[in-house]
Amino acid sequence: MHNVILASASPARLATLRAAGVEPEVITSSVDEPAVVTQALQENPDLHASDEALLLARAKAEDVAGRDAHSAHTDQIVIGCDSILEFDGQSWGKPLTAERARERWRMMRGKSGVLHSGHWIIAGDRASGVTVSTTVFFADISDQEIDAYVASGEPLRVAGGFTIDGRGGWFIEKIAGDHHSVVGISLPAVREVLREMGIAVTKLWA
Repeated sequence: MHNVILASASPARLATLRAAGVEPEVITSSVDEPAVVTQALQENPDLHASDEALLLARAKAEDVAGRDAHSAHTDQIVIGCDSILEFDGQSWGKPLTAERARERWRMMRGKSGVLHSGHWIIAGDRASGVTVSTTVFFADISDQEIDAYVASGEPLRVAGGFTIDGRGGWFIEKIAGDHHSVVGISLPAVREVLREMGIAVTKLWA
């Protein structure tokens, strides 16, 4: 039986894993995300949003794994995730403020963006990662709907300022790609990384 640690405070990622039969321990990383991205951009100004998502996922997983003296045990699996929305050539993480969330939604409505979800998995002395990219098509919503959504507080602390499994789901017309990656963790991608490590996902089921 493997001990799975989710290096994320995301309720959506936790709910996805639980629904898929995994009961992970949640340990939130202390990674300074803006600082990590700033340093990476200094080293590589052309850093793509997909690489940024994977970089942050790796930082979170390594931060959490590094705290545990038993992290080298082969029965422990640490999963780090992060998502970045690529829209109109820009990389968007969490809006954090109502003003920024409102501004972004007024730009996104009626258009599409690509959500990049990075995954980094550490199992004993093995580590590997993958980024899953999914196109999200936003509804052409009104200013009143944007104001109401922003006032709910939901979009402030999620990548791109939207969810598909919460109130934001009303405003997502369709996606092209992996639904789970838009929620925050791609089950097929995690399964493939674990398979390459010789770990069957059925062994993670509670």
